[in-house]
Amino acid sequence: MLGARDLHLAGRLSGVSAALEPGQITAICGPNGAGKSSLLSCLAALLVPDAGVVELDGAPLAAMPPRLRAQKIGYLPQQGEVAWDVAVRSLVALGRLPHGDDGAEAIERALNALDLQALADRPVSRLSGGEKARALLARVLAGEPAWILADEPLAALDLAHQLKLLAHLRHAAEGGAGVVLVLHDLALAMNHADRVLVLDNGAVAADGAPEEALSAEVIQRVWGVSAQWLGQRGAQALVARDCSPSSNCD
Repeated sequence: MLGARDLHLAGRLSGVSAALEPGQITAICGPNGAGKSSLLSCLAALLVPDAGVVELDGAPLAAMPPRLRAQKIGYLPQQGEVAWDVAVRSLVALGRLPHGDDGAEAIERALNALDLQALADRPVSRLSGGEKARALLARVLAGEPAWILADEPLAALDLAHQLKLLAHLRHAAEGGAGVVLVLHDLALAMNHADRVLVLDNGAVAADGAPEEALSAEVIQRVWGVSAQWLGQRGAQALVARDCSPSSNCD
C-alpha cells in the first residue's frame, strides 16, 4: 500500500490523507491549481511535505534507500525532459538503471506497450511531441515498478495510443501494480479508473468509486459546472455547462 497521512505543503496541500491500494488504477482529478501534481510528487518522494508522512508498505518512504525507492516507484512528470539526444531504445533502457541490469526483455515489453519498436533507433530530437511522451512513459514501464505514478500521461497522445496505454495500465494493475494517474479528462477517469481522488484547493473534496467521486453534485461543487453523464458504464460521456456566478445554469 502507498499511503499519505495528513500531508501539508504550503500553498499547495492541506491535510491530504489517502491509502492507495495495489491492483487498482487511481485517478487524481481536480481544477487547475488544486494540488494534483504536488500530491503525486509527494507520493514519489520528490517533494518533502511540511507536515505529514508518505508510507510504502507501512514504512516511511523518505527513509527508504533511493535505489530501492526507484525500483519500487516509477514516476512520470507532466513535462518530461531528455538531457541527451539518445536513441529511443537507449532512453527506455534508462528505466533499468535502479536494477543494475540490462533488462532486455523488460525494455522490449515497454517498447511494444507504447508502440515504439519502429522508432527504437530514432534520436529523441526527431520525435513528435506524442512520440516523445510515449518514449518517456516507456522508460518508466521498463523499470517494472510496483507503483506507476504518472502526471497527465495521456495528454499528448492520440486516441488510439490513449486506449492502448490504458489497456496496458489495466494489465499492469491486474498483475498487482498500483497505478496512480493525474487526469484532467473526467470521462477518462470515469471510464477507466477504479477509484477517483478529487482535490480542490489542496484538500480532498471526494474520494471513492468514479460514479461517486465524479457525481454531478461533486462536479458542480468543485468545478462550478452543471454536469450530466451519458451512456453506459465504461463508455460514458460528460455534458457540462458553466455554472459560475456570471453564467446562467437555469
